[in-house]
Amino acid sequence: SGVCNALSLEIKASPKVRAFVGEQVLLKCSFKSSSPITENLLVDWTYRPLTGGPLETIFHYQSVPHPTAAGKFKDRISWVGSVADGDASIAIQSPALSDNGTFICSVRNPPDVYHNIPQTELVVTERGLAFQLTSAALLSILVFLPSLLVVVLLLVRMGRKFRVLKEKGKCGYKKSSIEVSDEPEHTDTAGCGGRLREWCLNCVVSESWHF
Repeated sequence: SGVCNALSLEIKASPKVRAFVGEQVLLKCSFKSSSPITENLLVDWTYRPLTGGPLETIFHYQSVPHPTAAGKFKDRISWVGSVADGDASIAIQSPALSDNGTFICSVRNPPDVYHNIPQTELVVTERGLAFQLTSAALLSILVFLPSLLVVVLLLVRMGRKFRVLKEKGKCGYKKSSIEVSDEPEHTDTAGCGGRLREWCLNCVVSESWHF
């Protein structure tokens, strides 16, 4: 029967939750019980800071929510769950860096009281200045973005034209008809000289026959 009881109630929670200082953070916790949900169902949230120490109960639920009335979480814990839907989630208002630590969600639904113990690590950090965009900054982006797009398109077109002109320069140019006509015509002097030498040789031969 011990094994059956150990498996009769299952709890799920996020292992790590990130939050920003001053912005509400949700700690989710869901459960499944083999027994019908009754008014005897109990939900407890406990907390242990990063520096260690004993667990501190910061929230209790039985029919109605009972947030802690003391400690640093006073008036900062709100119930956002629904036991009928198997939801035992809570929200922390205005989280601070000192809230970093481990949160444990515990649910008991008699006779289902044995369950796993999931732990949630809360990591609270300062939101960077880059994310703090005011309405004026957003408006400036919307105004200048179209102009920037036009400039980029113009630069792309100019780059294409420059490449075309550069390619034409590499290919060179053809001579015009005027430039061709100005060049002196070359005659076949080698052929004329050969005929002249042949005529002179014939003359010498004929003179030798006369002597």
